[in-house]
Amino acid sequence: MGNSRKIVEPENTALRTALWRALHVLIDDKPYIIEDKVGYDLIEPEKDWQERPDMKYTKRLRASIVARARFVEDIAKEQIVNGIQQYILLGAGFDSFAQRNTEISSQVDIYEIDQADTLAWKKEKLIKKGYNITNNLHFIPVDFETSSWWIELLNKGFDIDKKAIVSCTGVTLYLTKETITDTLKKMTSLASGSTIAIAFYLPLEQLDEEDQPMQEIAIKGAAASGTPFVSFFQVQEIVKLAKEIGFKEIQTISTKDMTEKYFKNRTDNFVPASGEFFLVAKT
Repeated sequence: MGNSRKIVEPENTALRTALWRALHVLIDDKPYIIEDKVGYDLIEPEKDWQERPDMKYTKRLRASIVARARFVEDIAKEQIVNGIQQYILLGAGFDSFAQRNTEISSQVDIYEIDQADTLAWKKEKLIKKGYNITNNLHFIPVDFETSSWWIELLNKGFDIDKKAIVSCTGVTLYLTKETITDTLKKMTSLASGSTIAIAFYLPLEQLDEEDQPMQEIAIKGAAASGTPFVSFFQVQEIVKLAKEIGFKEIQTISTKDMTEKYFKNRTDNFVPASGEFFLVAKT
């Protein structure tokens, strides 16, 4: 019989975003925004997965996902080159920075924070697929609403006196505003000069008209699957909150900024959906 714990398949959001990143490489034109098929290799989706409605009719959402993945990765690489030695991924999902960038990732302690089932499944699949889980890659299981990611991070040997990078994508949508505020406040305990990059989501009425029907479907689907969207923000609301909490060098990056940065001169009509924006700031 044994005492081994059954590994539960992660929730759909983590699986879907990993497959969107892979689908980009499989069907979109070059140049790729990011090349990431690691999640696809771990998931081993069913034969006709590309025909699923959430894959076939979501081109603009796929563009958003690859844009944000590239954006946070560019920030991380830049900061690591500048000497930062700690990288925190809040809501890591199937992020594969460590697996795809072995040379630069070996220079930094990586702390992947997410739900216990997601991380356990990911770790088991990485081992099964022959990926080397190095000593500088730390998996930290938490429930953001009920336990302290900060305490768990410190328990894993995170050095509060050394500067860090924090990326957080696909998370704030599912958290209460109180939890988000608390999370931002915790980040101000990072060493001075640390960098944060966090994705937030605009209210439905602020999306481009063509994106509103898809977002309405996503909102209903999330609620039906038991992981409802909870928090939406105006850009100025987040800037005000960041200032009040004490962040410095505050920037917000919009969909238009992302389009200008990564999608200029494309001829395949591959552009990101509106709705997501980033807060980038220093402690």
